[in-house]
Amino acid sequence: MIRIFSALLSGVLLSVVTLAQTPVVDIDAQKHPNLAAAQRHIVEATQALIKAQQENKDDMQGHAEKARQHLDQANQEIKAAAAAANAAVNHKK
Repeated sequence: MIRIFSALLSGVLLSVVTLAQTPVVDIDAQKHPNLAAAQRHIVEATQALIKAQQENKDDMQGHAEKARQHLDQANQEIKAAAAAANAAVNHKK
């Protein structure tokens, strides 16, 4: 009974984390083509990890989730890089 509850709780938590941390491509590719491409790769990698977690029934000892967290952090840094580049351009005007 405890195993069933634990499995259900894990599935619910994974779903919540999946929704909360799924990166999207939102960098302007016209202004920052390389950053937008990097962000697109992060989105693709995240989607592949989600699929792997589903297919393996989350039996990867947390490693896939940790990888997804790192991808989310990388996405945040890419967004920060785009924002910094935008600020630098605006500052020069």
